[in-house]
Amino acid sequence: MDGTTYKVKIWKISVYKGKRKTTHTVRWELDGKEWRAPFATKPLADAFRSELVSATRRGEAFSLATGRPVSHQSGASGVNWYDFAVQFTDAQWHRTGGNSRRTTSKVLTATTIAMLRAQPAAFKPIDVRRALREFAFNTRRREEAPPEVATILKWVERNTLSVAAWEDSVKVEEILHAVSTKLDGTRAAAWSAKRARRVLNVAMEYAVKHRILRANPLPKGRGATPKTSNAVDRRSLIHPHRMARILAHIRRRPRGGRRLHAYFATIYYTGPRPEEAVALYVEDFRLPPEDAEDQWCDVVIHTAEPEVGKNWTDDGTLHEERDLKGRAEGDTRVVPGPPALTKIIRAHIEAEGLKPGDRMFKGEKGGIISGSVTRRAWGNARKAELTEREYESPMGKRIYDIRHTRLTKWLNDGIPPAQVAYWAGNSVPVLLAFYAGCIEGQLPDLKRRMDAQGDLPELPGED
Repeated sequence: MDGTTYKVKIWKISVYKGKRKTTHTVRWELDGKEWRAPFATKPLADAFRSELVSATRRGEAFSLATGRPVSHQSGASGVNWYDFAVQFTDAQWHRTGGNSRRTTSKVLTATTIAMLRAQPAAFKPIDVRRALREFAFNTRRREEAPPEVATILKWVERNTLSVAAWEDSVKVEEILHAVSTKLDGTRAAAWSAKRARRVLNVAMEYAVKHRILRANPLPKGRGATPKTSNAVDRRSLIHPHRMARILAHIRRRPRGGRRLHAYFATIYYTGPRPEEAVALYVEDFRLPPEDAEDQWCDVVIHTAEPEVGKNWTDDGTLHEERDLKGRAEGDTRVVPGPPALTKIIRAHIEAEGLKPGDRMFKGEKGGIISGSVTRRAWGNARKAELTEREYESPMGKRIYDIRHTRLTKWLNDGIPPAQVAYWAGNSVPVLLAFYAGCIEGQLPDLKRRMDAQGDLPELPGED
């Protein structure tokens, strides 16, 4: 792919007359491989063919990667893809969070494997992937690569195509197929393929900005990216009776059950994202006096601490502290909690001996509560309290489904979408796009309102 050739045959322009338009295609051959360039008009096709003919008369070499004369090439042929991917990783590292860093590494790993001239014979494929994913495309850990990993990465660098491969549309299709396919050969989920395409698009724009590529080579237009739906599956919502049983089961856990019960109850009653709930402190719960008539509390949500893995944070910790999703730096939101939550939180603070400045939901060792612990507790409670059919269904399969259940209940209770969007930390359009299919129970009232407006006057019957 990186070589050049002087064996060039240029053929006559072929013309295809379709129902809507006529296409003029310039065809030529390099070392037995046919190349094509379609044009909408004959003058454009003639001009391009003349450029090819002139290049052959000048004795100019043609690139086997792009099919074009060497003089038409961008600077891509002089840039090794592996070196470019490492440079792109470092440029993005301080602009993105841990989860985005991990996703970028995963996508670049699959892309680099597809850009190899040959598959490695001296190394196991799993070792090559691990070396790329965990070290090559990890700015913080690259210098920590052990000798055996460094050997693999040197081999990859020597055996990777140049960025000019992206100027070959066939190779681009091959790469897009690779990043959209799982290791077992099956197709990846549409959201995964779309996310990979988004990472590659940023990489290609970076190459254009630095004058390595002339234009973004990724296909555009309808069908270029897989369609995905952001709508919440209403089957994932949890019925209140089942939720009560699950929470009661978690509270009965012998190890940390009461702490976990307070954590899950907070998500259920106020709808924060799990990474926002773990970031709450004692002073973030504004509890009313015990003798007050109104026992509603307020929860101030101001930070998120997602669990991204110690390899992807700047300081090597498991979690990273971030501002609220999609909000300006320092933004907060205040969500009301019902008396049931006030009672749970009061008992939790007293039982744990918490004071202002303490985390509200601690792990067993006093630090931030672990995602593996919460997922295990939730999964065990679902299995114990749901029927086998319910357990196998999407109902409450993820902790995030607790949030979906609360936001849907607010909408079904008739709370204005703008208010729900504020409490949820979403925009109104995003909220409605996600939950429109989950709203129910309002149809009878809507029918009465429509009927009250009237319609056409009653028509006379037929004679």
